[in-house]
Amino acid sequence: MYDPTRLAALIAVSEAGSITRAAERLGYTVPALSQQLAKLEREAGAALLVRHHRGARLTGAGELLAGHARRVLDEMERARHELARLAGLSGGRLRLGTFQTAGIHLLPPVLSAFRRAHPEVGLTVTDREPPSGVAAVAEGEVDLALTHTYEPADPVPLPAAVSAEPVLVEELVLVTQPGHALTSGTSRLPLTGLAGQPVISMAPEHPPRQAVERALAEAGATPAVVVDTPGYALVCALVSAGLGVAVVPEMVARTASTPVGMRLLDPGDLRRTISVAYRTDEPNPAADSFRALLRGAFGRSAAAG
Repeated sequence: MYDPTRLAALIAVSEAGSITRAAERLGYTVPALSQQLAKLEREAGAALLVRHHRGARLTGAGELLAGHARRVLDEMERARHELARLAGLSGGRLRLGTFQTAGIHLLPPVLSAFRRAHPEVGLTVTDREPPSGVAAVAEGEVDLALTHTYEPADPVPLPAAVSAEPVLVEELVLVTQPGHALTSGTSRLPLTGLAGQPVISMAPEHPPRQAVERALAEAGATPAVVVDTPGYALVCALVSAGLGVAVVPEMVARTASTPVGMRLLDPGDLRRTISVAYRTDEPNPAADSFRALLRGAFGRSAAAG
């Protein structure tokens, strides 16, 4: 029987077109992902990938297995949903906390799927900027909270009886005014390339960003504007106006409402992990079903090692 984690890895390579990009999406190192794929090839008894100078593509056998893998993983998620329904979701409510980026770009499709599956469950969504969402779960104010952590970061322990399940791992990228020389290249920009650049500092006293801000300072970036509240829309607007450059999550850069240039950084170890926090000591079928939907929608970008 094929390991679901390895099947998810094969699908990620198919979608990303590269083992390196797939590893970044899944939160693996490249050697670790290559090892998982090699094991899958041994299980399948056939070559599943062809590597080339621009990345990797699936062989005929790989495409065949990936097609079946998608159906298998989708069926597993469907089974989770149906089991949750059997556990009793004929009413009640689900209280969700979220921060703005996740609320706009991640929650709507999952909420729509949850509403279709469980139309009798009441939904409440509140604004919970990390790390306040985790505290709200611990205190019973919400059932689930989308939160985030950054790398590098100082470790912050979770409250008792609260766990966090990764939903999405993304790199932090450079954003600039359109046409800026720093985003004109196609290769990764060394972090030292920001030395002397006017940087819009993103909430330097905000706990999740503090270590990232230190990394930028160590690279020689010069704070030009300090934004004291965690608002990436404002940061991108200031960047677009030419007031400086910034380092933001890739999702933010790709969905910015103002035009910005974007470039990946080297090394690509500045990251943001979006997770869903939940209580482990209280049964909650509605929360379990919603977490299953999140895994189905985004879990292939945050597969566990």
